[in-house]
Amino acid sequence: MTREERQQLIDQYTDGYRAVSEALIGIDDEQLNARPAPGKWSAREVVHHLGDSEMTAAIRLRLLLALDNPPIQGYDQDQFAKRLFYDRPIAASLEAFKAARMATAEILKCMTDADWQRPGSHTEHKGNYTPERWLEIYGPHAHRHAEQITAARGTAKKRN
Repeated sequence: MTREERQQLIDQYTDGYRAVSEALIGIDDEQLNARPAPGKWSAREVVHHLGDSEMTAAIRLRLLLALDNPPIQGYDQDQFAKRLFYDRPIAASLEAFKAARMATAEILKCMTDADWQRPGSHTEHKGNYTPERWLEIYGPHAHRHAEQITAARGTAKKRN
């Protein structure tokens, strides 16, 4: 990955909270709970996923930077959704997402070329799991979920 490509992903990562918060402007409970299709997550569930995912991602990056060849544990996001009460209010998860992302964005800006190549191993990815690979995953993550929130909201609007 070039420095320019990396910077584009950092910029996208940094912009992720804005994209999600804009997708949630004016949302009501019906829109929060609407599913765009059977088996798909509601906007409420997406926000809780973002909170959990971002806190996990933040720790993963810190492990990659602070430890030599750390093991990075995967997790089952669907089990999180089933067992971590994703029907609760979203405010705390949205704040957790924002805080973890802001703190991590500050670290990204400080990293050297060598930092981006630090190896780790991930239980769900083959080969080295580096901070660069981490960024490829999490750079666009929030924007994809902002689109998912918009689609779920649209389902509720179409019903009315």
